[in-house]
Amino acid sequence: MDFDRQVALVTGAAAGIGEQIARRLYAGGAAVTLVGHDRAALERLCRELDPDASRTLAVEADVRDEAAMRDAVGRAVDKFGALHLAVNNAGLTGPHDTPLEALSLEDWNTVIGTDLTGMFLSLKAELPAIVAAGGGAIVNLSSGNGIVGVAGIAAYTAAKHGVLGLTRAVALEYADKKVRVNAIGPGYVATPRMLEMPQDALDALAQAHPLGRLATREEVAEFAAFLLSSRASFCTGGFYPIDGGYTAR
Repeated sequence: MDFDRQVALVTGAAAGIGEQIARRLYAGGAAVTLVGHDRAALERLCRELDPDASRTLAVEADVRDEAAMRDAVGRAVDKFGALHLAVNNAGLTGPHDTPLEALSLEDWNTVIGTDLTGMFLSLKAELPAIVAAGGGAIVNLSSGNGIVGVAGIAAYTAAKHGVLGLTRAVALEYADKKVRVNAIGPGYVATPRMLEMPQDALDALAQAHPLGRLATREEVAEFAAFLLSSRASFCTGGFYPIDGGYTAR
C-alpha cells in the first residue's frame, strides 16, 4: 500500500475532510495520529478503524496551543517511533455574510488564530520530527478561496490566502531537508455538516463550480494522499485547486 511503515498526523480529524483523510491514510497502511478538539469523536473513529489500537492514536488538542501541538507530535513519535507525514486541516469559516466593519476583533482573531496561526504552530511542531525521521511530506488545507476574494468572510479569505504564503516559505526552507510541503484548495465539499444545509443553498453552491456539483470528501482525501505519496516526489511549494473549476472563472 502507499503508506506502509509510514506515520501520519492529521489535524481536524474528528469530522469532515480531516476524518476522510485519516481514513484514507489508514487504509493506505499508515499509522495515524488523529488530532482534534472532540475527543469522543476521535476515539470512536479510532475504534472503528483499528479496534486493537495498533495503528491509531487519538489526541485531543487545540491547534492554537503551541504546547498542545508539541505534545501531540511527541505522543505520535512515542507510540509509533517517528513522524513522516502530516495533514494540517483544522480550520473554521467564522461568521458568514458579515461585512468587514461588522466583523468583531474577537471573530477575526478566532478565525486567523485557528486557520493560520494554528497551521504555523502545527508546522512548527511537525517539521523537526519529520526531519528527524529522514524527511517526508506535508499537505496544508487552504481553499479555492485562498486565491479568490469572497465578500462577507474576510477573515477566512485572508487566512486561506495566508496559508499559501506560509506553505511556500516552509517548502523553500525545508526542501534541502527532504520535506515536501504543498497546499490544496478544495471548493465546496459535501461533508455531513454541509449536507445539513437547505437543498436550495446546496444547489447554489453546486452551481458555483463549472462541473455543477460539490466535491466528495473522498476526492479531496485521495488528492491529499497523492501529494503525500512518492508519486508526487517532485512536488513541493505548490498550490493545487480541487474545485471543479471554481477558481478558473
